[in-house]
Amino acid sequence: MRIAVIGAGVVGAACALELAERGAEVVLVDRVGIAAETSSRCEGNLLVSDKAPGPEADLAIHSNARWRALADRLDAERTGGQPETEFEAKGGVVVAFPGGEEALRRFAAAQRGIGIRAEELDAERLLAAEPHLSPEVALAIHYPDDAQLQPSNTTQALAAAAVRHGARLVVAEVTGSRAEAGRIAAIETTAGAIEVDAVVNCAGPWAGELGRRLGAPLDIRPRRGVILVTTPMPQRVFHKVYDADYVGAVGSGDAALQTSTVVESTPGGTVLIGSSRERVGFDEHPGVDPVRAIAAKATRLFPFLEETILLRSYFGFRPYAPDHLPVIGEDPRVGGLFHATGHEGAGIGLAPATAELVAHAVLGAPTSLDPVPFLPGRPGIGVAA
Repeated sequence: MRIAVIGAGVVGAACALELAERGAEVVLVDRVGIAAETSSRCEGNLLVSDKAPGPEADLAIHSNARWRALADRLDAERTGGQPETEFEAKGGVVVAFPGGEEALRRFAAAQRGIGIRAEELDAERLLAAEPHLSPEVALAIHYPDDAQLQPSNTTQALAAAAVRHGARLVVAEVTGSRAEAGRIAAIETTAGAIEVDAVVNCAGPWAGELGRRLGAPLDIRPRRGVILVTTPMPQRVFHKVYDADYVGAVGSGDAALQTSTVVESTPGGTVLIGSSRERVGFDEHPGVDPVRAIAAKATRLFPFLEETILLRSYFGFRPYAPDHLPVIGEDPRVGGLFHATGHEGAGIGLAPATAELVAHAVLGAPTSLDPVPFLPGRPGIGVAA
């Protein structure tokens, strides 16, 4: 089966590998190259701690388990100059300031009901886990299954593995398609036509526009996010630590600027500080407001950051779906067209499970996941606003 996977971010690269391993003839198409956009402009979060019970939590739990074996495999298969994943099973600590304790306790209790490990830390254990955390923190929940990886390197490793299984990369922009008998028979690109039996739209924030070009628009919108990076320092943050208001920001549909505190160290000694969310189209000029708001909240969580030098900041666009669920599966309007997008800031963490659902939809591969909640035909997704 000839399959074009459009978009060489982490979701596209994971889908290309999954499909190629199952014997498909895969072409991975991207207008810029591997990990050139969203997947190189994020933190590399592999989170279960921010997921309320529901379909996305089920996807996250499944994907989290798959990432552990997949990261080991990608690192073991490294050849030549291929980068490693830098996978760290560091765990997460979610905190609440005074007034937010009961909401966080209720959230963690609901998560335990679906199998997410969430353990309340008393003051002594919290001090041992994160000695530089603000004494203002009133409650902390430890999530041992949260993890992190280097997203750009990992995406490149996934794509390289797909190529070793026969996939090929084409750097070109998709401009349209040709249909025969109601099904996509070829995609038109700036490098020429590519004959296909199926197409997987993994174009992230651009998936709505790509869908339109292929005859099936989606209501996927860009949501801009900013991340700060400090200069390297001795390690003083030992988990992925974030304020519980991050969960609310992730689930909000507000288009205005929202910030929440997420702080973590990297193997290189820098500290990543996030995060912001705002729907401003593809505006590439975030200004200083997100940086100022993120920094103010981060220094409340870790006071030592007030004296830290900021090395740089960067931003990216995340694929936002109005109902906050990924869009995965076959399009009901165009035969042979499948989608894998709408993950917003969870694309890194959900990539392996997404690829499994794509293989199920395209090739009929087995899966224990329920694909129905993510189907493109659900209300509010199939027709762009």
